[in-house]
Amino acid sequence: MTDETQEDDVLQQIEREVRMREGAYKLLAACSNRDQALEASKSLLTCNTRVLALLSQLQKIRRAQILQRVGSRTSEDVLPCTGRVSLSDLRIPLLWKDSEYFKNKGELHRCAVFCLLQCGADIHDSDLVMVDRTLTDICFEDTIIFNNVGPDFRLRVELYSSCTVEDFSWGGPSPRKISFLGGSLGRSSSKKIRSALESAAACGGGDVRPGHMYPPLPFHNSALGPKFNLLAHTTLRIEHVREGFKTHDLMLSATEDCPYWLPLFGSICCRLIAQPVCMIQPVISGQLQVKPEEDSDDWEDFECVLKGQNLLCYQTEEELECEDKPLVVIPIRKDTRVGVSEAEPVHGQHIFISTPLQGNNINYTVTSCSTDNIQRWNKTLQQHVCNLRHWKQCCDHVMKIEMPSSKKSNPLKQGSLYHEIVTPSPARENPAVPDLSDEIRSSLSSYYKER
Repeated sequence: MTDETQEDDVLQQIEREVRMREGAYKLLAACSNRDQALEASKSLLTCNTRVLALLSQLQKIRRAQILQRVGSRTSEDVLPCTGRVSLSDLRIPLLWKDSEYFKNKGELHRCAVFCLLQCGADIHDSDLVMVDRTLTDICFEDTIIFNNVGPDFRLRVELYSSCTVEDFSWGGPSPRKISFLGGSLGRSSSKKIRSALESAAACGGGDVRPGHMYPPLPFHNSALGPKFNLLAHTTLRIEHVREGFKTHDLMLSATEDCPYWLPLFGSICCRLIAQPVCMIQPVISGQLQVKPEEDSDDWEDFECVLKGQNLLCYQTEEELECEDKPLVVIPIRKDTRVGVSEAEPVHGQHIFISTPLQGNNINYTVTSCSTDNIQRWNKTLQQHVCNLRHWKQCCDHVMKIEMPSSKKSNPLKQGSLYHEIVTPSPARENPAVPDLSDEIRSSLSSYYKER
């Protein structure tokens, strides 16, 4: 994908997120129920973060375009392949006082919490979880998958909390709010993006460090509804990737005197899995002549495919397609050396492949019928070794990613304002929030469809 195409795609995503942010704000202004307000406030914070992350990505694309024009960057730079990163089974232990948990004494402290996960400009939010002293762990069942991630990824996990013990006296929108709700629907996309840029500047959005999580962008100075505050965070990298359930340190961002505080143990447990593309898809295939180095006279034709940590050699193309047991397996590892010889009269150029295994070097020589094909295989083999080297332990074997199941219904979402207003209900004669204009109804419908 060219930089120009990437820029157009990011601009479209910014426009969509700005529309989503407007919908979340309108939903928040019209909420009459605490659970609805919590969901709307969470959506607003998530949209704010996505807008700022996309603006940061747009800035990087434009910087790369400038470097390309002045010749500081070439399009032939060797970069490792991308992959998928999955985070699942997220658990955050709690450390209640004995008097609170075992003796059930003291004021009941209840908070609504959710996780925000960012990898580059890709941001996901978890479901809301209600937490009080009856829980020993905060559990998020979501399986989050990030696609097109490089081996230098930084996956930032943030835990947000909002205290829910205060009285919730949230009425319908005032005439001034109704005016605001209807006044922004006719803006052009350019004005929306400009508004997002101005809001980012007002919130100090100048910091564009990779993986940096920005503060939320309020639509105006007096934010509405419940407030979510950052409770803790951590950043996971490729060195944290392991199969199985692992524990990672958690940095606390709140103290006990904060109303949204929870007694966190100081760690999170999760499954962090990575799948580089080079490990799950065939890289290159075709016909090669292969011989072991110690037998300099014995060449044999094979149908070969480079996949994972091996160059698999089959007798026929049918065997390759059926994935039968290969006749020859040439190991390709992160420390494999690949080189091209000078042209010879009989076989032309050769590709030498040498891999150290268990104290010995496993050596093979391969060649092809054309110089162009040899160069293509050599370049692909060199790139593959580069991929294995950058993805480190993620290429020791193929890690299994559990695909996310269909999203479970959340009690906090079942009573959404949209369903009270737009969806007919035989049990109630009047809508929950009367006298809403068709414009607001349309906005709410559009907001939930995009969600």
